[in-house]
Amino acid sequence: MNASREEESAGGLAYWSRPRQFTLWQRVQIAVVSQLAAWLIGLIGRTLRWQSEGDEHLDAIYRHGKRAIFTCWHGRIFSALFYWRKTEMAVMTSQNFDGEYIARCMQKLGYSAPRGSSSRGGLKALAEMVRYLRRGKDVGFAVDGPRGPRYEVKPGPVLLARRTGAAIFCFHISLQHRFQLNSWDQTQIPLPFSRALILKAPPIYVSREAGEPGLQEKIAEMQSTLDALRERGDSHWKSKA
Repeated sequence: MNASREEESAGGLAYWSRPRQFTLWQRVQIAVVSQLAAWLIGLIGRTLRWQSEGDEHLDAIYRHGKRAIFTCWHGRIFSALFYWRKTEMAVMTSQNFDGEYIARCMQKLGYSAPRGSSSRGGLKALAEMVRYLRRGKDVGFAVDGPRGPRYEVKPGPVLLARRTGAAIFCFHISLQHRFQLNSWDQTQIPLPFSRALILKAPPIYVSREAGEPGLQEKIAEMQSTLDALRERGDSHWKSKA
């Protein structure tokens, strides 16, 4: 099967998984940036004042004997990595340069990092995430990564949910005080001692028998759920101003 057919059979998830090669200078950058990022996440994260809504939704997933597929927007990954750092989940990261230092950073914080994206190595990474779920571990996606478009979900979590029976668990983190990068995802870095609101939505389940229409319906549901969480969370602090 050629690459185009593999992508088509996986709903746009490429199977090609040859590791990306980096120059010596890039490897040095990756080592330094990943260490610095992990240190910064831990340092700032410990000062944040958290408020959580919807904890019962994650509890309900576990009560039903299921595992969770965590999903959020790429721009909120800084705070998310700190908040969920004790869960030992596996989070998909891309095989490009940015993905490499993010993966190293996550590993330092206690996560596993299957490598792949919607454009490279996707099926291999999804297969690895299936194994994590079957071993009783949760997994996670920044669903508009690795390169956007911003706030537009990819199908990976829905495909994984259909195959495993795990629940898609959408959440959103909104920061009262933050610094926003001029990047494609508008990454938000919290300022020390900021308040942080995390909103957690009811689970989304996907039938193992779901065909293309059913999959598209669940992708749309995931999109609307994350959009609603972002609108609600980000307007929360505006109303406090």
